Formats: sequence, structure tokens, C-alpha cells
Amino acid sequence: MPYQKVKGGVCAPKEFYASAVAAGIKSPEMERLDLALIYSQEPCVSSGTFTTNRVKAAPVRVSQANLRKNEIRAIIANSGNANACTGIKGLQDARAMADLVAKPLKIRRREVGVCSTGVIGLPLPMERMTPHGEALVEGLKPSNGTKVAKAIMTSDTRHKQIAITTEIEGTEITIGACVKGAGMICPSMATMLCFVTTDARVSRACLEKCLLEAVESSFNRVTIDGDMSTNDTVLVLANGAAGGPNIHRRSKSCRQFCDALKWVLTELAKDIVRDGERVTKFVTVEVKGARTYLDAKKVAEAVAKSQLVKSSWNGNDPNWGRIIHAVGYSRAPIREELVDIYYEGLPACLGGLVAETPLEKLRAIAKKGSFRITIDLNLGKSDYKIYSSDLSPEYVDFNRSEYAYWNQARKEGTVG
Repeated sequence: MPYQKVKGGVCAPKEFYASAVAAGIKSPEMERLDLALIYSQEPCVSSGTFTTNRVKAAPVRVSQANLRKNEIRAIIANSGNANACTGIKGLQDARAMADLVAKPLKIRRREVGVCSTGVIGLPLPMERMTPHGEALVEGLKPSNGTKVAKAIMTSDTRHKQIAITTEIEGTEITIGACVKGAGMICPSMATMLCFVTTDARVSRACLEKCLLEAVESSFNRVTIDGDMSTNDTVLVLANGAAGGPNIHRRSKSCRQFCDALKWVLTELAKDIVRDGERVTKFVTVEVKGARTYLDAKKVAEAVAKSQLVKSSWNGNDPNWGRIIHAVGYSRAPIREELVDIYYEGLPACLGGLVAETPLEKLRAIAKKGSFRITIDLNLGKSDYKIYSSDLSPEYVDFNRSEYAYWNQARKEGTVG
């Protein structure tokens, strides 16, 4: 491993504090953590990337606007309700969430990033959230990183966080992060919330460049079910508390920071796929020998998103026929007679025809919880890699139940 892992998640970097409370957002009877706060004692340089879905949740719009106007140094986030498709009231509620912590922190609303995740279409139960504003601020501690990671979970089965240290120009810097995501996962961006903190002294130009590169090579390369959400957000806060020289764009130190950020986000992206809703397989699909980068991407995404392919993985079936048919409809230039397909280096298809590898050997690979499929188009030098999963009957069963939350809302009179 190229970096030293440390404990603490988003609180691992210097001068970052966090807290989380149980506000009963999904249901008053629930006692799990569902409202979280991250805060830097020092002013920050900040950057973010957001969903490319044209239907954007209110917190996404508010966070985007705040980033355009100011540097963010705090993030408030909730699970249990997406505050999406909630109209003007949703925007008012998202701003009210920022006010919950901005006032007791004595910072401006524009310095707060706002994130929500959960069911779409229901108004936020602000009456249950508002009383917890001061408790969030009073509970800020440098040991609460794990609480934040737990508070933003929805269908996740476990919390996901990471922190590393590395040295840049003689100064040890730390990057901490947490992420949530298990369903509605698709590239551009994947459905998830990710919060990253660092004590590196990074210029905004460098931070923005590094974040775009890191998201492209991590969260934009995972797929579970091919669906994209309304709330996807990645926010990065850099407070410079580690000291050292300022890291400027187009410098060697900026490249080093970029590499570290990529590594962190890629590890979290893989964690999302491994924890996908009722998945049993983690599959790396790599395409080689494409004429262009875009061609390689088209082929990789077509295979990784194919429900037929994903179903065969769930059945431990190394069905390369389903893979090559997805290659064919990817709209990338290919020549059938040149396509090779491998399972963990063993050929399943050579030149568009069945290879001589015994089926038992291929099936043994497909039975594993994690394996790699390589598709060589033999047309050029471009490649692309994406992380995917199988599609299980349990996934369908699990996703039939979401509207049970609407029944709770009707009981409370929140919706008609």
C-alpha cells in the first residue's frame, strides 16, 4: 500500500471536528444516528462535485450555490429523507438546515454545505431536526468521525471511512473521508455522499483539479444497478492546518496530492460496490486494445451495466456470450473476429470464438466473491476499468419495500 492508514475518518486531519445525533428523521421511534455535522476550526479551501441528473435535490442546489459564493468549512448531512422533488419548501428547508449550525458556530450560512439522502418526494421533518442544532455544535469532537460515517447510512450494511497520511515537500499531511452508497449506483456520478477532509495547504485551483480527476477515476467507475440519483455529492474541505508550503496547481506537489486523493476515493468506491444492495460479487471489468479512451469506456460500461451479464455472475455462470453481445451494442467500433475475453487471465473467448479453456475452470472463477474480466478489442492502445457487481433476486425483493416509508408519512399526516 502506498500510504499509511490511520484511524479517525473525517476527523483524522488536524483541526477537524464532528458530531452526530439521532433525530428520528425517518421515524420518531428510530434511535439510530441520522443527522451529522463536520466542522473545521480553521477556514477552508473547498470544492465539490454533484449529480449530473437533471432532477437535483434541494440540498444539491444549495450546496452548489454556497460553493460558488464562498469557501465551505462545515457540512451538515442527514439520512432518511432526500429532500428531493420537494419544491420551494425543500429549498427553504435545506437553507434552514444550514442555519441550524451556522448560527451557533458563528459562521455564515454560505459557509455550510448541506446534504441529504433517503426517500425522494417527502418533505423534511424539520420539526424533528430543528431541536438538535445546538446539540450538534456542542457535541463536536475530534473523535467522532465514525459517528458521521454511520449517520449518513441508508441501505448500507456497514459504515465506510478511511484516512491516510503521506508526505508532501517535507510536510506530513492527512486525508480523511467517509462515504455512503449501496443502491442507485451508476457512473456520472455514482449515487452516494462523500465527505473528504484534509489538513494540506492546497490552493483552490489545485483542489478543484484533483477532485475532478479523483472522482472520474473512482466514483465515476462504479455501477451496481445502473440508476443515478438526485442527491449525489462529494465535498472536500482543506484547512491547511498541517502547515508547509502552499500546494499550487501544475506543481509536483499538486500531482502528489492528486494521487493520494485518487487512492482514497478509489478505495471508498470499491467499498460501495462491495456493500451494494444484496450483491454477492465484486467484479472488475477492464477493457484493453480500444482505438480511443471513449471507445474503451463505452464497452466497459455496456458490459458492467448489462442485467443479463450481472445475472449470470449471480448464477456463477461464466457466460462470455452475454459479455460479447454487450460489447457489440456498446456503439464502440469493434471487430467481432478480434475480440478476446478472459476470466482472471484464462481465455473464455478468443477471436470472437469459444476458447479451449475447460468450463469447470471458468466456473470456479465465476463462483468467487471477487474476480476480474478482461476484454481485449485488439484495435488500439486505449483502456478503461470499471467496478461492478452481480444482480440478485434479493436486490429486487429489497427494492420493492421503499414505499413503506410513505405509509409512515401518511400516518403522521406529512403527505396525503
